[in-house]
Amino acid sequence: MRMTVDCLMTVILLLLMGYSRVGEAAHEWLGVSMFLLFIVHHVLNHKWISGVFKGKYNLFRVMQTALVILLFATMIGSAVSGMILSKHVFRFLDLGGASAARKIHMLCGYWNFILMSLHLGLHWVMIVKMVSKKLPKDKPGLKWAARIAAVLIAGYGIYALTARRIYEYLFGITKFTFIDPEEPFVLFLLDHLAIMGLFVFISHYISEGIRKPPKKQTKE
Repeated sequence: MRMTVDCLMTVILLLLMGYSRVGEAAHEWLGVSMFLLFIVHHVLNHKWISGVFKGKYNLFRVMQTALVILLFATMIGSAVSGMILSKHVFRFLDLGGASAARKIHMLCGYWNFILMSLHLGLHWVMIVKMVSKKLPKDKPGLKWAARIAAVLIAGYGIYALTARRIYEYLFGITKFTFIDPEEPFVLFLLDHLAIMGLFVFISHYISEGIRKPPKKQTKE
């Protein structure tokens, strides 16, 4: 159930990035679906939430908790600003403040994309273990092929991140998102999937480094 919800959120997140390509109405309904799945995700993980103020905190737990708090903030920001900007699902509200809401929606939307990718990277070890069990043990070359593929995806993710100038949206340098209407939508999705892969890669290896216990020094 958790895996299904997370997969659906990942797919919807990628579609949400292509605002002008999916259309206003579809974008709003996708946003509503994302927020509902976000609630379901937290209900399914209620045990983790109830234990936030319990036990000791190591570096990995600090990183994980910080990402969850930031994700919660950007998700709420996206939802509230989206309701203000809504022309279809919540048009009956007429809350006003569209100019400020547009800026907040863009900032929260792009940070949400990055933070969710980092959050996914913290749990990527579970997917690695699942895939490793399926791979034949007598063919270690497959594991290396998977690692090389991950490096190539991350490398292309760096290119896509700079080529699409995502940093301008993250820091509010550009107030409006530009998406080439003539570009095949599948290429747009693949680029954003690679950017997501880049941050999953970064988060996964940072968390793996944090989790590893320090090597014991042997006395000569």
